[in-house]
Amino acid sequence: MGEERSGVPVAGVDIAGALAWARARIDMLDARVLLRHVLQCPAARLVAWPEQRLEAADWAEYRALVERRCAGEPVAYLTGSREFYGREFLVTPAVLIPRPDTELLVELALAHFAGQRGARVLDMGTGSGALAVTLALELDGADVVALDRSREALWVAMANAARLGASVSFVQSDWFAALGDERFELIVSNPPYIAAADPHLEQGDVRFEPRSALAAGPQGLDDLAEIVAGAPARLVPGGWLFLEHGYDQASAARGLLADAGFAQIASWRDLAGIERVSGGRWLGRG
Repeated sequence: MGEERSGVPVAGVDIAGALAWARARIDMLDARVLLRHVLQCPAARLVAWPEQRLEAADWAEYRALVERRCAGEPVAYLTGSREFYGREFLVTPAVLIPRPDTELLVELALAHFAGQRGARVLDMGTGSGALAVTLALELDGADVVALDRSREALWVAMANAARLGASVSFVQSDWFAALGDERFELIVSNPPYIAAADPHLEQGDVRFEPRSALAAGPQGLDDLAEIVAGAPARLVPGGWLFLEHGYDQASAARGLLADAGFAQIASWRDLAGIERVSGGRWLGRG
């Protein structure tokens, strides 16, 4: 097996050898995901044929991806996709990487609108479109509008809607600004909610994600407050608002909802037991 001066094999590498080389540098799960991406194969192939030799071009591509992962780039950006609610979504550095915690918003929407056909739904700050597309496919006959201030994010969301066969309307807007007088029965959002000076913004995968999709003022509450304040004018009487927020922001989120006149205010826990989503119902005034 030939080797570069750095000690990296350059010829005759099999699947087992490639994974062993990568395992010394990155997490084993990441190593497998990246190799499956390069080989465009199911996980079973890596287990069933560890002796299979890699083509020189595949080995070079794999090495480059592993080195980029070593430098901290998120796996989702390296492969260009991430699973959300059982579907693969395209992702780019223009959008936040979908995370399992956000699936709680989908579960709440399904629980509150089960059996109702044709609900009007607004997804604010859609990013990759994971929420909007999922709700369009999971809610019976839903009329879904997705907005984002980023044109580049909307291109990604539109591509995901097209490839997954979801009917979604897209609007470029700074929160409610471009919506006119439209009203909805459900508003969902996973907005920026990290404090601008939070040291976590300089750690891990989030270093590579768009800062505008993560940070929201000194306490991380600026966008949450803006959405809650504007939501009553965009909800029909009886409509619901559900917001994802930080692990320590549930009490503040409930306070914002109460100040805005919402009823049936509650917070819901994610799989880790953290209060991750808060929401309430707009019953209207007068």
